Amino acid sequence: MKKIIALVLGLVLAFSLPLPAAAVFCRTLGEQTVCILDVKRSAKNYWEYRAAVKVNDEERPIEIYNCRDRIRVRQDGITVPFQSNGAGELICRMLNRARQS
Repeated sequence: MKKIIALVLGLVLAFSLPLPAAAVFCRTLGEQTVCILDVKRSAKNYWEYRAAVKVNDEERPIEIYNCRDRIRVRQDGITVPFQSNGAGELICRMLNRARQS
């Protein structure tokens, strides 16, 4: 009887704990909403980040954001300058601030 109670209690506790949520960071910049879905800093070049972002519900694949030159490198190799109040500025501003803390 004690084993059954322990089993039931264990199952209740196991299903009552919340699952970890995916960490998504969103900000409204101007007239667009920018969400950072996944980001990793380059081990070789500390000023570069590989990030997947969503801009106005349009998800972009992982791209390289170069905070020193203020450009992003798309998956096809084309470089694009940062937009004013865009994803690149948000990534560099937020992650550089976190690195300095």
